[in-house]
Amino acid sequence: MIRLTGIRIARAACAAPAAPAGGAHCAWGRGCGYAGRVAATAFCFFVSAAMASGSGGDKAISVPSGQPVTLNEILLDHEPGALWLRLRFVAPQIARDGGGVSHDQAAQDMDHLCKDLALPYIEAQSIAPERIVISFADRAVPFGVQDAAVTQFFEVYRPSNETCIWEGF
Repeated sequence: MIRLTGIRIARAACAAPAAPAGGAHCAWGRGCGYAGRVAATAFCFFVSAAMASGSGGDKAISVPSGQPVTLNEILLDHEPGALWLRLRFVAPQIARDGGGVSHDQAAQDMDHLCKDLALPYIEAQSIAPERIVISFADRAVPFGVQDAAVTQFFEVYRPSNETCIWEGF
């Protein structure tokens, strides 16, 4: 069984959007908080299909690099001016100190997660987000909280015709 922090609605605690125009930055947060909770049951089916065998309560999701990646939370964010789906993962091997997975390898993993997890989730939940954000952090950190010691990677995609189109910025 997967232990999810939850699917939440992202809400800005201030006038600033959850992510700046042009994308989120890993060096600073935007002061965002949470409100609301949506059931995670439907998504568990899609996550369990992508899981590798393992022990313990949290199981790694299978990704091309082979690194252990676990789902931390799902956010539905309306603050950028349209609905954005944010899937936040913990990927310890991206750490600056001692991590063995490069940004290029992690980017391939994020492409995979967008196509194989985010798109089925969108269909199952009957939502139509403008963008999908897949983020990796070397340890769990609350959304919008600044922590210079945490390594984070973000990729933004536009869902289109059953594929994820990378939105470079």
